[in-house]
Amino acid sequence: MAKLYFYYSAMNAGKSTMLLQSSYNYRERGMNTLILSPELDNRFGPGKVASRIGIASESVTFTPSDNLKVVYETFLAGEDTDVADNSSSSPPTSLPPSALHCVLVDEAQFLTRAQVRQLSDICDWHDTPVLAYGLRTDFQGNLFEGSEALLAWSDSLVEIKTICHCGRKATMVLRIDAEGKTIKDGSQIQIGGNDRYVSVCRRHFKEGMSERREDELPLID
Repeated sequence: MAKLYFYYSAMNAGKSTMLLQSSYNYRERGMNTLILSPELDNRFGPGKVASRIGIASESVTFTPSDNLKVVYETFLAGEDTDVADNSSSSPPTSLPPSALHCVLVDEAQFLTRAQVRQLSDICDWHDTPVLAYGLRTDFQGNLFEGSEALLAWSDSLVEIKTICHCGRKATMVLRIDAEGKTIKDGSQIQIGGNDRYVSVCRRHFKEGMSERREDELPLID
């Protein structure tokens, strides 16, 4: 039976690179893949997954209201989707039954709980493996909705490791401003890269969150 995999990490651990490599491995062997990515993450253009090392692929975008099982079945039937079939990295837009061999999800922390359940349905009812890649926690150390659901529903959990500036394993993410100061409050979802986020170990996450900015310091007479 196909499985639901969750590959999680802090920022800049190579999640998108691994996703694209996995998709390439399938396609190199004549198999078809479906890459899904959240519509709100358009840093590299709409309907595109890209890595920091310069490789990219077209994707089908989704919103929180989309039923991903229906998206899968629609794509399999060859009906209209958001993916552009304009490069060798794109799968055919019309596939025979059982000809979709793997679903890959980028930025999976932005999934809803219902969508994670729908991904598990793709595994269980269509016998197609699903590989989801995303962050585990946000800039305040809290689980994302999608990550929490994936931790509960996935058959396999795989940590992708990266390192803090001190050399320890980075497991947390700090949000920073233009001056490199830690931002402690705000919306959980804010798209950004190295200019807004830095991966750190738990100790340096605590230190970063406990720093007091000048505008937070008490007034002294």
